[in-house]
Amino acid sequence: MKLFLSVDMEGITGLPDDTYVDSSKLNYDRARRIMTGETNYVIEAAYESGCEEVLVNDSHSKMNNIMIEELHPEAQLITGDVKPLSMVQSLDESYAGAMFIGYHARAGQRGVMSHSMIFGVRNFYINDVAVGELGFNAYVAGHFGVPVLMVAGDDCAAREAEALIPGITTAVVKETISRSAVKSLTPKKAGEVLQQKVKEALANKDNLKPLTPPENPVLKIEFTNYGEAEWASLMPGVEILPGTTTVRYEAENIIEAYQAMLVMTELAMRTSFS
Repeated sequence: MKLFLSVDMEGITGLPDDTYVDSSKLNYDRARRIMTGETNYVIEAAYESGCEEVLVNDSHSKMNNIMIEELHPEAQLITGDVKPLSMVQSLDESYAGAMFIGYHARAGQRGVMSHSMIFGVRNFYINDVAVGELGFNAYVAGHFGVPVLMVAGDDCAAREAEALIPGITTAVVKETISRSAVKSLTPKKAGEVLQQKVKEALANKDNLKPLTPPENPVLKIEFTNYGEAEWASLMPGVEILPGTTTVRYEAENIIEAYQAMLVMTELAMRTSFS
């Protein structure tokens, strides 16, 4: 049995603000160690539950945060960017399930460091259904027939996952006080919770269905300002909806929609001021 782990950073235990998730700031090195340790707790429980292969995809920022020299020796790690499927790189039909670790709530919602890919995005929509990173990645997993078995992060990310995927297991390692303050478990206690939840999720895997994406999805991205929408609209096939900061793209499938989102958000970040 193969398990895929997408590991983000904002939802990791004890991390309240950007000084932990920005590589240029004070607390980043501390956060890397906590992130790597948290990943190890999940990997260990996965092997104890019968998994034969665990692939970890570093899914935060430049995607080179996890310290491979401290990672569980039996796991494999995807690190660095650019990756065609970004946060779900190398996920395919061969995996029995996926787990999203260190995840956060989508843009515009309550939750520690809530956002959707970049801070210039207000909303992603797939056929008018609002999704964040969690939902978009779950749709990609569903494209390959892979269920998302567990989401770990703050309480708001957990609620988002439970609303999107009925029956999913969630592991709450910190509670939101504000977008930059949390009430957190200690890393050791969070590890105990994560290991228990991983085992529950794997025991329940046959009861979880993949989140099936729509055929020929329409992707809309609402940006915070018009300049970001202008940059995104330079991609062929993209139009700006009149009178809005929202762009629209008709995709052949969810993979194309996901890659279009990656291109448009990268373009949007070229906006010189907001």
